[in-house]
Amino acid sequence: MKAVYDKRLLRCIRRLSERELMVVHAAMHGTAAAFGRPRIHAGTGVQRLRENLYECRAGLGLRLLFERHGDELVFVFAGNHDEVRAFLKNRS
Repeated sequence: MKAVYDKRLLRCIRRLSERELMVVHAAMHGTAAAFGRPRIHAGTGVQRLRENLYECRAGLGLRLLFERHGDELVFVFAGNHDEVRAFLKNRS
């Protein structure tokens, strides 16, 4: 799998520190490498939220939302628990 940044994600992460950006980058690529192999991706905190919408953790307080499109994981949003809930509510 290949990890892809969506422009919506870039808007979400522009406020993060350099260290936090490194954690996001590592979480994205770790999730992409492990996606589809449940024993491996269990450590990344991958959860299916909707039909083609998934979540993974990037540190303690940050979650990344992504969609699968063929052999790409398109990361579309980053935020804390409350921000993710608001994103999902507005998306439905």
